Amino acid sequence: MSKPLRFALNRMVAPRLSLPAFIELAATLKADAIEIRNDLEGVEIEDGTTPEQVRELCAARGICVLSINALYPFDVWNAERRLQALKLAAYARDCGARGLVMCPLNDRGDSRNEAERAADLYTALTELAPILRDHGILGFIEPLGFEECSLRRKHPAVEAIKAIGAQDVFRLVHDTFHHHLSGEQEFFPELTGLVHISGVEDAQAPLTSIRDGHRVLVGEGDILGNAAQIETLLASGYGGYLSFEPFADSIHGLADIERAIGASMDHLQKSLN
Repeated sequence: MSKPLRFALNRMVAPRLSLPAFIELAATLKADAIEIRNDLEGVEIEDGTTPEQVRELCAARGICVLSINALYPFDVWNAERRLQALKLAAYARDCGARGLVMCPLNDRGDSRNEAERAADLYTALTELAPILRDHGILGFIEPLGFEECSLRRKHPAVEAIKAIGAQDVFRLVHDTFHHHLSGEQEFFPELTGLVHISGVEDAQAPLTSIRDGHRVLVGEGDILGNAAQIETLLASGYGGYLSFEPFADSIHGLADIERAIGASMDHLQKSLN
């Protein structure tokens, strides 16, 4: 596979950098897209950076904003969630982002049964669709593979999207980490709008014990099958971005994050050639 992969940087790959430094990192690595977040203290969006500032800084370096990550928990719809969705949708529109990542409830205390969860998913998507349309952005639904998550796999989301006729405004996030944890075998390339990539190298950890803190850059020791997942998506027609999203403190503390990401890019490109 000789075609170059399209890489992007999620803010989680370098959460301690300033926004200008983060944008410069992406530009240096020839990754022309980033994702910003609303759940990191001390940086945008939490620090008060305006959407106009984000747009201007990115435009100056030829960088596009893929998403704001994330509306959570999107599938527990109430007045608070609606206000949160409206605020994030407006920010996404004004900073030029293509969409808003939406994550489901991930809580062992969730007392809803499967039928209630399914009903709440339909309600949330039905309420979110017009908000997204009004703001001219997409909703990127990201199932989380943890056992306690209310939406572990993509299939129920696909069914709900089609049932309400909202294929125009909703897309899936294929997260290689969560796809592996969930055990889902299906790929939905026609509805996939974004791919998050990270690796896990602790081969001794039981699957049920693997958490975000295990997520590093994808390298030779990866046990998640990133290359195989990406190859399947590309062969099925996906042509979008692969966005680095490692959560491990060991990555955030690297002295030379640029070199480390570059090595991961090279590894994946060679793995798929």
